[in-house]
Amino acid sequence: MKPKSKFVLITGASTGIGYGAAKELIRRGYTVFGSVRKKEDADRVKSELGAGFLPLLFDVTDAAAVGRAVAEVKGQCNGQGLGGLINNSGISVPGPIELLSVEEIAYNFEVNVFGLLRVTKAFLPLLGAQKDHPSSPGRILNMSSAAGKLAGPYMAPYAGTKHALEGISHAMRLEFMRYGITVIIIGPGAIRTPIWDKTSLRRFEGTLYYDSLAKFYGKALAAGKDGMPLEKCSRQIGDIFETERPKIRHAIVQNRFFKWTLPMLLPQRALDKFFKKMM
Repeated sequence: MKPKSKFVLITGASTGIGYGAAKELIRRGYTVFGSVRKKEDADRVKSELGAGFLPLLFDVTDAAAVGRAVAEVKGQCNGQGLGGLINNSGISVPGPIELLSVEEIAYNFEVNVFGLLRVTKAFLPLLGAQKDHPSSPGRILNMSSAAGKLAGPYMAPYAGTKHALEGISHAMRLEFMRYGITVIIIGPGAIRTPIWDKTSLRRFEGTLYYDSLAKFYGKALAAGKDGMPLEKCSRQIGDIFETERPKIRHAIVQNRFFKWTLPMLLPQRALDKFFKKMM
């Protein structure tokens, strides 16, 4: 039996779920390569997480930088492969479809979908898609969202990317079976992370949408602040990463019945009424 690699790559590790997952896996004895886009973030996270964190400076939209990261990881894996890849990098472009440019929407897909594909394809050999791989095949965790199943208003680009990610992940799971690489979808609900704090609606002031947008995102921010603590989410990701028989999709949701199980059972028209009240 080949040994299991204790090296893991996490994209988008400077804050939020990526940071929390890196911290948790380091606690469990893994060495984490974490992608960040800024040198100051690399230095900060390294100082906070210690020797178990190895920062990689690259943007998932930059193919050349991703290629350099592959060479760097390969050189530091001591002849082993990667035990896992957590595709976490993601952004949200908020706003009504009518007022967003196609270029803005496309950029959300460039980061959340094509960035994921770019990184996955580049690191596949280190995960086990090569002859005479030195360790057991790794596993891939693709970070979706509740929005990958339930699309609300004013977040079409983000929800669209997460729906695409889920479809791609199902295809990956089937195609990568030949290598023994496991692909798992992670679908977090509201988590206490900075992603929604970065949302700015100022550009929409004076439009017909502004009051509705402000109401919706006010409630979304409140839900985020009342969401699952990052530490709890991170522990669940660690458990999923290590479990022998993972599910195809894991929903990580606080108050699961009311915020996940019930909405998934309701007719779409009933969900429409719920979202309309939020607008």
